[in-house]
Amino acid sequence: MHFSSCLCTLLVALVYQVSAMDTVIGLYGETVEVPCNNGAPKPKDLFITKWKYDNGDLLTQLKDQDASVIATDKYKDRVSMAENSSLLIAKASLKDEKTFTCMVVAGADISEYPVKLLIHKAPTRVEITALAAELEIGKPTQLGQCSAPDANPAANITWFKNKKHLVADEKGIIISSKVNVDEVTGLTTTSSTLQYTAEKGDTDALFTCGALNALSSPVSFTVTYPTERVSLHVISKGPLMEGDNVTLKCKADGNPLPTSFNFHIQRKVVKVENSDSYTVTDVTRDSTGEYKCSIIDNAKMEDSKNITINYLDMSLSPSGKVMKSAGESLALNLQTDASGELRVSWTKDNGKLDKMPKFDKLTYSDSGKYEVVVTMGALIKKASFELVVEGIPVIRRLAKQRGEDGQHKVLTCEAEGSPKPTVAWSVNGTSADESPYVNGKISHKLTIVPTVNLTVVCTVSNELGQDTRAINVSTLFEEVRMDKQGSSDDSDTTKLVVGVIVGLLLATVVVGLAYWLYMKKSKQGSWKTGEKEDGSTEESKKLEEKIEEKLEENSQKVEV
Repeated sequence: MHFSSCLCTLLVALVYQVSAMDTVIGLYGETVEVPCNNGAPKPKDLFITKWKYDNGDLLTQLKDQDASVIATDKYKDRVSMAENSSLLIAKASLKDEKTFTCMVVAGADISEYPVKLLIHKAPTRVEITALAAELEIGKPTQLGQCSAPDANPAANITWFKNKKHLVADEKGIIISSKVNVDEVTGLTTTSSTLQYTAEKGDTDALFTCGALNALSSPVSFTVTYPTERVSLHVISKGPLMEGDNVTLKCKADGNPLPTSFNFHIQRKVVKVENSDSYTVTDVTRDSTGEYKCSIIDNAKMEDSKNITINYLDMSLSPSGKVMKSAGESLALNLQTDASGELRVSWTKDNGKLDKMPKFDKLTYSDSGKYEVVVTMGALIKKASFELVVEGIPVIRRLAKQRGEDGQHKVLTCEAEGSPKPTVAWSVNGTSADESPYVNGKISHKLTIVPTVNLTVVCTVSNELGQDTRAINVSTLFEEVRMDKQGSSDDSDTTKLVVGVIVGLLLATVVVGLAYWLYMKKSKQGSWKTGEKEDGSTEESKKLEEKIEEKLEENSQKVEV
């Protein structure tokens, strides 16, 4: 009593000061710290510190002494004083939302620092309940209800779609909220209902709601809408060919997706259930045309595609092995039928030809294997024939030539024919050389050393016939003698022939002159003696026969 009366007397004598009110926010259920004088250091001449509230004092502390709890109500066991004179309140609840005052007596001053305490509590959870089974395009539907229970102050709920804030427009988005207060704890539960009109793009949308820093788990919905578009697809790796299988696939954009379709295949309707595909097997050129698909419950909802089946036909006449004779003609007939532009190429014995061959007069060089290739895109057709041109062998050239060493002669026999002719000589020789048989032509060379003048015969033959030619070959001794006279083999022969011809001509002139004189004398004698002309005529005939024999003999010598 004495201490109290003294303190009261002291307080009356001091200057009383009240500071502006501060506000402190504490968390529900935690220990709340209410600072004295906003946490300022204690004054050096501090005498006493006391905490109080509207209903009474809570605790006091004299300088250099421990704080004493003087509260007798619900704060008796929940309050204490920190080292810096802050008020500590354990297990804070909404009932602790009051104004607490810190009174400090220092020197001749009394200062009071009122602090308003607010207790906050985040919602226990944020969740969406009462979810809609599905959303239908264009139809307002209650999507769900978002709740944020046991909060203080009441939670403000926000809706999001794909993390973007949804703002109520009272048309496609309608949001309504309400708050319930727990009578015991004073905590609130906020509920927000979203009514939403879905669009087609909402099929994979994620919806969430949030309060303060808490978000609900995202939810999505099945968005249903009728089929608005059907598309037909032709499944193929490339241009369609005869014999291919063609798969038709019908797609629709409805949700749920249609599971059954009608396929219109060349004026026939094929109903396919629990599948969106149909396969046409082993197509032909007659399969070309328009194909359609539609959904079963709406035949007008359809799509179509024009499908072209590519084809290529080709025939070539003649074919196989063709036997023809040299000089004959051969007509080629190439017929094609295709669904597109063609490309035609010819080869002979694998060598490319510029154009289709034409055989008006066959030669041995025309023999060979001919192939035509017709292409249209990926389609390829081939045909071929083997042409064999046959003929009786014919010697085109028979020649002789002295060897380079002058010790022998080389005879050359060149011939044409098919099948390949064989070459035979009437004399034996050495170093027989045969050229390759190309285009029906063959050349055969024979080396000989003639010791006498010879007539050499070359014979070429095959199963169709033969041909023979002869050539005169002089001895090497005679040619060497004539060579010493300064002339070549060919020029000597020419001079010899010219000399013989001149001699024969002179002899003929002499014989003719003698005959003329003889006839003249004979006629004169007959005129004089009167002899018959018959005897003279017979003698004339005999003389003419002798002259003709002589001329013929001379002619044969010229040929040799």
